[in-house]
Amino acid sequence: MQIPMAPVRPRVTTIHKDTLKDHYHWLREKENPEVIAYLQAENAYTQAISEPLEDFRDTLYKEMLARIQETDLSVPVKIDDYFYYTRTQEGLSYPYLCRKTGSLDAPEQVLLDQNELARGLAYFRLGVQQVSPAHDLLAYSVDSDGSEVYTLYVKNLITGECLADEIANTYYSVVWGNDNQTLFYSVLDQAQRPYQLWRHTLGTPVSQDILVYEEPDEAFFLTLTKTRSRGYLILSLNSMDTSELWYLDANRPTGTFHVIYPRTKGHEYSVDHRGDLFYICTNENARDFKLITAPIGDFNQVTEHLAHRPGVLLEDVDCFQEYLVITERTAALIQIRVQDLQTLEEHCITFPDAVYTVRGEANPEFTSQYYRFSYTSLIASPAIYDYHLGTRQRLLKKQTEVRGFDPTLYTTERLWATAPDGTQIPISVAYRRDLGFATPRPAYLYGYGAYGVSMSPSFSSVFLSLMDRGFIYAIAHIRGGQEMGRGWYEAGKLLHKKNTFSDFIACAEHLIQLGYTQPEQLAICGGSAGGLLMGAVTNLRPDLFNCVVAHVPFVDVVNTMLDPSLPLTVIEYDEWGNPQDPEYYAYIKSYSPYDNVTAQAYPALFITAGLNDPRVGYWEPAKWAAQLRATKTDHNPLLLKINMGAGHGGPSGRYARLEEYAFEYAFVINQITGQIA
Repeated sequence: MQIPMAPVRPRVTTIHKDTLKDHYHWLREKENPEVIAYLQAENAYTQAISEPLEDFRDTLYKEMLARIQETDLSVPVKIDDYFYYTRTQEGLSYPYLCRKTGSLDAPEQVLLDQNELARGLAYFRLGVQQVSPAHDLLAYSVDSDGSEVYTLYVKNLITGECLADEIANTYYSVVWGNDNQTLFYSVLDQAQRPYQLWRHTLGTPVSQDILVYEEPDEAFFLTLTKTRSRGYLILSLNSMDTSELWYLDANRPTGTFHVIYPRTKGHEYSVDHRGDLFYICTNENARDFKLITAPIGDFNQVTEHLAHRPGVLLEDVDCFQEYLVITERTAALIQIRVQDLQTLEEHCITFPDAVYTVRGEANPEFTSQYYRFSYTSLIASPAIYDYHLGTRQRLLKKQTEVRGFDPTLYTTERLWATAPDGTQIPISVAYRRDLGFATPRPAYLYGYGAYGVSMSPSFSSVFLSLMDRGFIYAIAHIRGGQEMGRGWYEAGKLLHKKNTFSDFIACAEHLIQLGYTQPEQLAICGGSAGGLLMGAVTNLRPDLFNCVVAHVPFVDVVNTMLDPSLPLTVIEYDEWGNPQDPEYYAYIKSYSPYDNVTAQAYPALFITAGLNDPRVGYWEPAKWAAQLRATKTDHNPLLLKINMGAGHGGPSGRYARLEEYAFEYAFVINQITGQIA
């Protein structure tokens, strides 16, 4: 089939006395039939070229599906006298939201049938799901095209009917006041930034809703939460490096929000509530954060509760009536500390694997003596535990069943690569222990490295389809995340961004030097900002990789950061830099994948996009693919797969997601091993 070649229609911009030429700017014209026709041609080409792998994809899909317990229940979460849980059913794509009253032996009440809500929709995603304080109402929201713009509904859980209170253009913040009648919600501006907080009273027209707060600064996002104590609503205004929080008595929802600390550039903080104190995690004179307390309404009367410890990132603090649960990250591992607030005695919860992930689950009850957490590693399926904070006993509530999986056949370890500047970069690795290393093996190396997001090593049953075919699965914990503390993030952003790329290359080279793999056997993968990573390292070292998977990749960095009308541009000046500044412009342009494609041989490439993606415009991967096709000197396959009815997260529904994995893995395995069945 003929390779799609996008027409070249240069758009020339002069900035800082530099000429910026964009050959494919016209692909941004979403309403242009020629653009849609081109994207459809790319999809048809991808389908045609990958047709020989159709049976292999089907094999992988059935293999992945066979591992899943299709009919299953989540662990119920107790809130007051109710037990809430989700239930999946074989053959259905979406879960039921359910509850029981009084005990787990009570009859089941289905609150939402997501399969019914999704009927007739090409895309469906449930946003918020907030039960009212009296448990008689459910506020929930729906996205029907992947744009992450939600319509909010309210359902009467006694009658089963939806109320007339329907609100469009909402985002992820929906919170009930304690009066059971007041609903707060956030809405989006034209750049899809949550910038306004509104108050709605049930039974009144939406046109009469009250605007509570509007954030004028385009660098700040607005969110609203309620403390575990249920005492306060917390309005958070956050940019990439600055916070400003306001509080409101949840029992007085028509009252006035009050500021805790006015925003100061570089000051980040978060709060929780207990008694007459706010517990405040702050980075003021504490790069990796410390915990202070202050009486509500008198935030200058501060007591230090947990001192700053350089290199130990204080990620989160959960307040309970008698305990604090403290989540920290050090040496690329998560640690959970428990503090008895009466005696101030502390202990750490211990875990068995050398490399693992632990995170708090739903813990809505302020007076609870138990802390619920999930534990997983690259070779241990997720397990939910209830941990008694006083006796230190842990109760296994559920471990995800993976059919046909024998964990004793696999092993996980932590490796350390040396970056060009001497920094030690952690790598999490897993593989089948029984296959040995008599010769190098295929490897799949994943990376992200942005926004301070730490890539925690967690289990996915789909990885087994790689490891059972001899692949090593690895995660490069490169700078730009926060695996090694706040400094790890700061060393991978702005004018230090290139550390992210050299770190990833060092990790790939380390796997090769150890004899684990070799370039012709190495696949790499990243998505979104990790797709930027894929584009950058592929431009820098195309010889190092056999194939590259880039999901919804952020690759057109210069043009995107020059366009403040796009959803994330302004808020991300503190991540990438503002190219209106000549220094940042030159630096960004020096690594932007789209602007640095050169006439050289590239690895095989599999690129995805979502037509309705609000985070990374579909045109970025489309333009990058077009530039690569017109420039690269090799004959390796380049496949661009655009989901024409979804957004940043790909298709909705669990079966559709498995199909996407099967498509990707068939491409990767075939490129490295030649396998087609």
